[in-house]
Amino acid sequence: MVLLQGRDNHDPLFLQVKEATTSVLEAHLPPSRCETPGQRVVEGQRLMQPVSDIFLGWTSVAENGRYYYWRQLRDMKTSAPVETMSPLRLTLYARLCGWTLALAHARSGDPVAIDAYLGDDDGFDHAIAAFSTAYADQNTRDYDTFVDAVTTGRIPAVQGI
Repeated sequence: MVLLQGRDNHDPLFLQVKEATTSVLEAHLPPSRCETPGQRVVEGQRLMQPVSDIFLGWTSVAENGRYYYWRQLRDMKTSAPVETMSPLRLTLYARLCGWTLALAHARSGDPVAIDAYLGDDDGFDHAIAAFSTAYADQNTRDYDTFVDAVTTGRIPAVQGI
């Protein structure tokens, strides 16, 4: 965190500084057009967000080859209580999340190419649904394995905190 002072002591500006590292995708893709990982993160955020933080930026530290980006700290994040949602509310919430994600991706790509890729039928919808179901099943298996490891003492855990 970086604290900056505005007009006076009652006008603080908090910036959040984070390190940007190499993308896991870089080994599998052509070289990025961005010069640094910080620039890649910032430009990606600007593409995906309808309105970006005016303080969003990046830098590097040449001596140690580390890259950073920053943004204004506004801890206004919230989370929906999905564990207690009714099936109807959860369905509506999932649709809203999907719509938001699709909008962000549509802003970052070529809409005509995306439309052509998706096609006119519902094959993509079925593929996403099948992947989601398989992923949820894998999460359940992983959790069951974790619980079993805790129960049998293979991994230590403190319960009831």
